[in-house]
Amino acid sequence: MRSTSNTSRTRRTARAAAALLAGALALSLTACSSDDDKSSGGGSSPAEEPGSSLTLPKLNGTTLEVAAVWTGAEQANFKKVLAEFEKRTGAKVTFVPAQDPIVNFLGSKIAGGQPPDVAMLPQPGAIQQAVEKKWAKPLGAEAKAELAKNYSQGWQDIGAVDGTQYGVYYKAANKSLIWYNAQVFENAGASEPKTWDELLTTAQTVYDSGVTPFSIPGADGWPLTDWFENVYLSQAGPEKYDQLAKHEIKWTDPSVTQALTTLAQIWGKKDYVAGGAGGALQTEFTEAVTQTFTGGDQPKAAMVYEGDFVQVNIGQTKAEVGTDAKVFPFPKVGDTAPVVSGGDAAVILKDSEGAQALATFLASPDAAEIQAKLGGYLSPNKNVDLSAYPNDVQRTIAEALIEAGDDFRFDMSDQAPQAFGGTPGKGEWKDLQDFLKNPTDVAGIQKKLESDAAAAYGN
Repeated sequence: MRSTSNTSRTRRTARAAAALLAGALALSLTACSSDDDKSSGGGSSPAEEPGSSLTLPKLNGTTLEVAAVWTGAEQANFKKVLAEFEKRTGAKVTFVPAQDPIVNFLGSKIAGGQPPDVAMLPQPGAIQQAVEKKWAKPLGAEAKAELAKNYSQGWQDIGAVDGTQYGVYYKAANKSLIWYNAQVFENAGASEPKTWDELLTTAQTVYDSGVTPFSIPGADGWPLTDWFENVYLSQAGPEKYDQLAKHEIKWTDPSVTQALTTLAQIWGKKDYVAGGAGGALQTEFTEAVTQTFTGGDQPKAAMVYEGDFVQVNIGQTKAEVGTDAKVFPFPKVGDTAPVVSGGDAAVILKDSEGAQALATFLASPDAAEIQAKLGGYLSPNKNVDLSAYPNDVQRTIAEALIEAGDDFRFDMSDQAPQAFGGTPGKGEWKDLQDFLKNPTDVAGIQKKLESDAAAAYGN
């Protein structure tokens, strides 16, 4: 059902990326800045920014709207990228705050005759829906050329539908990380694990020291799907992962049984989960992060699993990333450590010279480096200068993602139809919450997952 072309991908191993990440993620946070801040170009049309190979048209009098679900610092930082586009082209760009799920929001805007020019879509499934509904417009030659120059084939593929390029993956996430309270680990004599068995040993060591090992945000269904995806990718392998993502194999498959049984080794041990299953199911993502890094050396939990964006939430505590809050790659469950990613793609809904120019700009290193300097951001653009990232932890996470090449896998639930993989209280989110509540019922949850998947995929 998805557009991703697996046969065109290069099957390169991510071992090097995982090793790189493991060796460098514990570095102390060091501030850095760059003197290459971009200034606006001359008044000719088209214009090329000094120091850049990117040429953009002059768009004086053009107005554009860009819709995204981003809020807070994420929205503010993206607006600075849009401001640079305005400065270079003369266009006026308005950010339109969208509600989640964004496909429903866009549907209402389009029905009212007021679609934004560009939307930032957070799932390949959303791109697929936008194409099926005839909302999305193909990228033009300039945007496609910029994509080909700056992105691996895998990142181009997940923005395409039936061979036609629609999406520019402007923002990415490395979702194969476990963050930990460094003081708790030091007090317990615990070490960073590289395998699942070592993770269980580390958890017991932490527990024996008097601290609960894991903080799990069970009130939000999506982090539970991320746990499953990392275990499944490493244990079952990339081919099975692709098949399950497309519902080419059933959720009753033995490989799913094995992954859920493995997950239950942590989820099913109530002493390993802050608040037990009941407490976890009432804990939202932000709280799951902050409670790991507050309370001194006696926090509510020692570890929390999630992507690079956890740094933003750690920033709400007194913990310092790289010293108080450290991170290691999600441990190997099978032969290799998993590399699971997520991301947001720019998709054109109203075709125009201005919209195409904005998509081209967002596909360039120029745009990505502006937001990279501001922190809390990761780009899949392979030509972004790593020095643009504000600290060693973020630089290393970014380098690991790029070094993985095409041997990453996009978040499985984000590839699924929204009804199965992206709706609170429904589908995979709800089913895995039920599994967290009762991890002994592997077969029952598999049947429910399969029933919900079959209904959503239509097969």
